[in-house]
Amino acid sequence: MNEAVLKDREMDETSSLKGVFSAVLTPQTADLAPDHGALADHSRWLLANGCDGLAFLGTTGEANSFSVGERADMLEALVEAGIPAAKLLPGTGCCAAPDTVRLTRHALEMGTAGVLVLPPFYYKNVSDDGVFASFARIIEEVGDAALRVYVYHFPQMSAVPISHAVIERLLKRYPGVVAGMKDSSGDLDNMTSVARAFPQFSVFSGWDQLMLPLLKEGGAGCITAVANVASYLSAKVYAGWREGGVDDVQELLTQVRVIISSSSQLAALKAIMARHTGEGGWENMRPPLVALDDGQRSQLFAELDATGFSPPPVS
Repeated sequence: MNEAVLKDREMDETSSLKGVFSAVLTPQTADLAPDHGALADHSRWLLANGCDGLAFLGTTGEANSFSVGERADMLEALVEAGIPAAKLLPGTGCCAAPDTVRLTRHALEMGTAGVLVLPPFYYKNVSDDGVFASFARIIEEVGDAALRVYVYHFPQMSAVPISHAVIERLLKRYPGVVAGMKDSSGDLDNMTSVARAFPQFSVFSGWDQLMLPLLKEGGAGCITAVANVASYLSAKVYAGWREGGVDDVQELLTQVRVIISSSSQLAALKAIMARHTGEGGWENMRPPLVALDDGQRSQLFAELDATGFSPPPVS
């Protein structure tokens, strides 16, 4: 990206995202195609029930089970269905840089708030220089002053961590373009140290139970899978954390997260949505992911019901 483009990119703190984002599930038809209509309906429901934005086509959205074309089509379908592009943060990271560039350019053309980008995740034990170069290549090839990149740190899944040193280099080279991070590591110390070191950088927790302590250290909010069913709880925590009095809400949110994560988190969330909406197709997912069995499903529902939790009504 040339210097003229970078100079045009104002470093405005208000440009960074904040709040509660759902890591959106991807509903699928019986033949495992993306169900665009159900995805749009779910997105509207999330925005009406506490979500400030929607991070779709990430881990929870089964992004890497879909082709580049399918991913682009889903974004277009959402925007055409009236979901505001400015509320969308699509995942565009792929193993092949040209695919990431294509999806990132497409997201910019559609007017999304930014893009959430995994590092290339097939090769392991790569150096910080390699991780930096992978992000730099995407930014340079896209070459658009409107680009806002949110890096996706999920070392348990990708096995490619994004270090403080890489973040610092990216912020120095691409100020205002590299805007934030989703940290799904579960490491609160990492989240808070990044938030303190780079106050202009929006750090989102991928763990519901860590949003409140992260907010107290300058974090931006959360991007979580459990927000698919409990966004209203996350929204209460986010809205009230400065004044206090949200500990009980946070406790329930944490309970829900722990129960859902005790089995396959993604399958559990889809089971909850299937029961809540009466649409059994919610449990469709592409292999190697599979739905919960009857015993797992019964245990999940019994444990959730014992907490008194239920998702908001669907219209």
